[in-house]
Amino acid sequence: MQLDFFPSRTLTLYLAKMFVVRILAVLVMLVLVLLALDLLGETGKILEPAGNGQAEIIKYASLRIPQLIARFLPYSVLLATLIALVTLNQNSEVVAMKAAGLSAHQVLAPLLLTSVVVALLSFGFNERVVTRANATLKAWEAVDYGAIPQETGVRANVYLTDGENILTAASLVGSGEAIRLRNVTWYLRGPGGIIREQVRASEATYAAPGWRLAEPVRFDVGSAETEQLETLVVGEMLTPERIDLQSVDPDSQSFFELGETIDAFDAVGRRTTEMRAKWWHRISGPLSALLMPLLGSVAAFGLARSGQLFVRAIIGMALGFAYFVIDNAALAMGSFGGYPPFLAAWAPFFLFLLVGETVLIRTEE
Repeated sequence: MQLDFFPSRTLTLYLAKMFVVRILAVLVMLVLVLLALDLLGETGKILEPAGNGQAEIIKYASLRIPQLIARFLPYSVLLATLIALVTLNQNSEVVAMKAAGLSAHQVLAPLLLTSVVVALLSFGFNERVVTRANATLKAWEAVDYGAIPQETGVRANVYLTDGENILTAASLVGSGEAIRLRNVTWYLRGPGGIIREQVRASEATYAAPGWRLAEPVRFDVGSAETEQLETLVVGEMLTPERIDLQSVDPDSQSFFELGETIDAFDAVGRRTTEMRAKWWHRISGPLSALLMPLLGSVAAFGLARSGQLFVRAIIGMALGFAYFVIDNAALAMGSFGGYPPFLAAWAPFFLFLLVGETVLIRTEE
């Protein structure tokens, strides 16, 4: 019986249903609260462009909800685990299951199976919905919630380097020689990265070579003088092909699209550390839901009458949040090359998998 992780179909369905209901309840609560707080800060910006109204606020909410769901689903699984296990412990249901001969792993097996299903659904949701919402929202934010350009290939917050100099743009539309950069800033830098000139323009188009700025305004840092220019060509080393590579947004690409982008970067000898870390994290991120029942299991075992149930719940919550902190830190380290991409994405997962198993085995003993 100890090797049969689902000895009772009725018990499995009962625990799985309880777990799913609590996950959904916690997720809805978190998303509604966080969306309301987000709208408090963004509604003014959304309504600022002429013609924007309630429809645009609803549109913003529809784009933010997928992002919030993707980010806080693992937290919801953690909190739902603690709520479900504390309830089972308080009602002596865990004691009854243990008295019937079930091990700690058998008690948690329905929750772990449910977590695997949640992880698979999360991966599919991220690929089909969240990436598209990211691309649309970033393009909309780049035009200050105005009309989104109809051209294809819209990308936001473009940052390009031309030797020591820097070219930034709020948005990029089109591809190849038809690329247009909007709300452009050109930084001319001297030795040591010191900025000598700053040039702002509403738009930049390809001049073959370089990029022609429309109605540029130049600010000389040394003399603190501003000058209106008729035209100016900058960034002669920035070709359309190079811009297509440098302006990639990993968060707006699906798992397979990002893999193809990484291959394209490798083919031209470009750095892919950050994208590889995010590519691996597309798998390890949703799988973090599998860890939550293990990390929260400390709240399930031990007598509720001992007075330590609250302390056990706090310990389970601390373990869960410690995972998210370390996971974000490792991903950040992997993004700038401090860790290898695979290690940055998977080390926290396997570390806390061992921690959760250790806690569970010690608890069972």
